[in-house]
Amino acid sequence: MRGLIVLLAAAALGLVAGLWSWTRPGAPIAEAPMADGPASVPVHLVDNGFHTDLIVPRAALSARPGPLADAVAALPPGDWVRVGWGDARFFPDLRPIQQRLPDGARAFFAPGNASVVMLDPEPAPPRGGRTVVLDLGAPAAAALAARIEAALALEAGAARTVLVRAGDDARFLAGRETFSILRLCNHWTAAVLNAAGVTTRPAASAFSGQVMAAAALDSRARRD
Repeated sequence: MRGLIVLLAAAALGLVAGLWSWTRPGAPIAEAPMADGPASVPVHLVDNGFHTDLIVPRAALSARPGPLADAVAALPPGDWVRVGWGDARFFPDLRPIQQRLPDGARAFFAPGNASVVMLDPEPAPPRGGRTVVLDLGAPAAAALAARIEAALALEAGAARTVLVRAGDDARFLAGRETFSILRLCNHWTAAVLNAAGVTTRPAASAFSGQVMAAAALDSRARRD
């Protein structure tokens, strides 16, 4: 019996180690610049210590006609757009975290929680802090925008705004993916980066630092 327990424990540790080290190569991207577009598009990956957002030039999100471009066109002014993803109730809530612990537990452990995609216009990316900048070729930037658009739950072919906070330029759009402890905000950010050609570690991407590390290892990355 003791030998069986040891064997099962070793197998469990091996499974955890395998999941932690599992690497997903970035999607293949033909990086030749497009004739009528910029040679590179700077995409800022920012980390507040537990959550990651992308800050993307507004023009890069509007370049391809479609629901995402239409949603971006409806935003208030700002040359950059902060893009984030999360649970439809917990993510937009700005109350102190200690007041939201029960809802956080619900978001983590209840199955099938609705999600939202945040689009928040900004005049410029933040300076300093935890930031990695990826200088993406135009095709990679287009792939990144397409993956963001794919996360939207469309209604009659258009994105649907589900929340606008009072006094806030951010718009929260209905998402088609579900949120849980198995699919967190950082998992989503890593998937968007992976679509743009960045090699990621899907399981380890639960942690914001792992998403930042994957971006920093990319040959197109620089620290801001």
